[in-house]
Amino acid sequence: MSLLVKASREDQTIARVTPESAGWKHVGFAAYRLDGGDLVHIYEAEREVCIVVLTGTVTVEAGDQRWESIGKRDSVFEDTAPYALYLPPKLAAIVRADRESEIGVASAPATGKYPPRLIEPSQMARSTRGKGANTRYVCDILPQTEPAEGLLVVEVRTPGGHASSYPPHKHDKDNVPIESSLEETYYHRLNPPQGFAFQRVYTDERDLDETMAVENHDIVMVPRGYHPVVVPYGYDNYYLNVMAGNKRTWHFKNDPKHEWIFERDSKG
Repeated sequence: MSLLVKASREDQTIARVTPESAGWKHVGFAAYRLDGGDLVHIYEAEREVCIVVLTGTVTVEAGDQRWESIGKRDSVFEDTAPYALYLPPKLAAIVRADRESEIGVASAPATGKYPPRLIEPSQMARSTRGKGANTRYVCDILPQTEPAEGLLVVEVRTPGGHASSYPPHKHDKDNVPIESSLEETYYHRLNPPQGFAFQRVYTDERDLDETMAVENHDIVMVPRGYHPVVVPYGYDNYYLNVMAGNKRTWHFKNDPKHEWIFERDSKG
């Protein structure tokens, strides 16, 4: 099975990954495009949900609560954080687009421990990672320091000519605090949209080793292994990451063959 999920260019559902389609236990993700007035119905009986308003503005009704006109970005490449909404299991929601919009919907198993809440841009930590052509810009939408049962959600902007999720790292062993076991999806966007990026997913043993040319709106599934991204010159890359596993903590292990890069950077 390929780890690359190609996007639909016309349907409301752009791309989707479920535990069943991925052959794993935890992460679910779908991206939707909506014209003004369009609806998306969301319901998970045994899974928590994080709705990320990637672009546009939407109104969400869930139970007796209503969040009006959330979202403000016209592009995921804007230098600003998104709006997001956390929903527990068994809470049906209707998302209505106030204007042309795009949303990402992440999910993971949960029992209903936490109530629904709006996550505003001001609540999200933003940072710069890397150095030189390894520089990228990170926004923690739903990190392990914020309430949720399983979900971890983050977005990353990577300039053209740069590498991201690099040097290569992995998180597929339950060996905290050295490494935690987390499934992961990457939802990719490119600017300009006709661009592409490359993502490799590989293990030390090379029993998994797949390199993909990723286009706008495609999803890459990372069940295990290292998973770097490289962006060609002239095209900027954005990806929305969803992670989940048995423990809600992110600890990663770098590929030891490439750790010399850190040593060189520390001397520079």
